[in-house]
Amino acid sequence: EPEPLPYVQPAAGRYMSTGPVEIGPPIDDERVRAAGRRGTQDLGLLLLRAGFGALLIVHGLHKIFGWWGGNGLSGLRDSLTEMGYQHADILTYVAAGTQITAGVLLVLGLFTPLAAAAALAYLVNALLAAVASDGGRNLAFFLPAGHEYLLILIVLAASIVLTGPGRYGFDAGRGWARRPFIGSFLALLLGIGVGVGIWFLLNGANPLA
Repeated sequence: EPEPLPYVQPAAGRYMSTGPVEIGPPIDDERVRAAGRRGTQDLGLLLLRAGFGALLIVHGLHKIFGWWGGNGLSGLRDSLTEMGYQHADILTYVAAGTQITAGVLLVLGLFTPLAAAAALAYLVNALLAAVASDGGRNLAFFLPAGHEYLLILIVLAASIVLTGPGRYGFDAGRGWARRPFIGSFLALLLGIGVGVGIWFLLNGANPLA
């Protein structure tokens, strides 16, 4: 048998090993695996996104075909005209089409930040119209006279813009599904800006006047 190697006392402050050293996985890999352990978060985002999208689709069909007691496109056009909107004929199709298109995209989880931003623009414009319809005198929150319903939907749309679609959707492989950040902030500002811009360009009335 070969003689064992003599024991060598390591110098102070040094670590010596005569055996192989096992190299662990990189820290980045650990972070990636930890990011995948999100519990029920993605399921909650799916419920939030698909439920809101389905609500938009139902409201769009309500406006276009007059289903479920709706007045159809003619009723929507008359309402827009009474509220002082210019180009109400075109705006009627834009409003109903935006609701349905944004709703379908949200249900599918496709182009989610842009779809939610489009819904946000519509809702912001609807809120301004609702406030202006009573001359800005009624700023109550609770229904039936208040605007809590629209405010809740606006918060819902803004939340989807900022959180992203989650992993259960066609956007699952995109950056805004894994780590939404700058693009989501831009989409949020875009949605608010378009909603306010359409109001001032096509109506121009001060909702608080």
